[in-house]
Formats: sequence, C-alpha cells, structure tokens
Amino acid sequence: MAKVRFNSPVVEIRGTLGDMVFKRSPQGKIIVTKKPDMSKVVWSDAQLAQRQRFQQADLYAKAAKADSKVWVRYERRAKKLNKRPRDLAISDYFKGKNLLKKNAAK
Repeated sequence: MAKVRFNSPVVEIRGTLGDMVFKRSPQGKIIVTKKPDMSKVVWSDAQLAQRQRFQQADLYAKAAKADSKVWVRYERRAKKLNKRPRDLAISDYFKGKNLLKKNAAK
C-alpha cells in the first residue's frame, strides 16, 4: 500500500475521485481503494437479512447519538477502549443491549 503525505495544499481528502475511494481508517490513516463494482452481485437471502440487520443497527446508532445522555456514555466507553462511539453502539445493537430503552426507563 502506498503512503502519501500532503503538506499544505491538501489537509484532508474523503470520498470518491473517479474510481478511487479515499477514507479514514479507525486509526486515523487515509486509505485509498478502488471503487468496487457491485452491479453484477446477486445477494443471497442471508446476505439480504444481514444488510437489513445492519441497517437497523445503524438507525439505533443514529438514535443513540441524538440522545445526549446515551451518547456521552458511548463516548466515555469508546475513549477507554480506543474505539469509535458509533462502532460500540452498533455492536451493542447486535448484542441486544439497548441503552435507549434503559435511559427512557430512568
């Protein structure tokens, strides 16, 4: 993998440029990959079900971020574990842990 260091002209780059995708890794490094061609993929029933579950997990993470009390808990935990709060929220969803319900009950 090539490493690129930019001085002043470019501070940050994210998104797509032609058929290249620029993104930041969890460790903060910029990753450049070729844009995948998914046009001919036929998803299995299990893959479609998993995509649906992940979509629900993403909605849970967005709702958790909207609730400041819940999000603060994720941020604190993420800092201790050196992870991203969103990743922890998605993981909690898949484990059946719903901090939004616990927070609403209080």
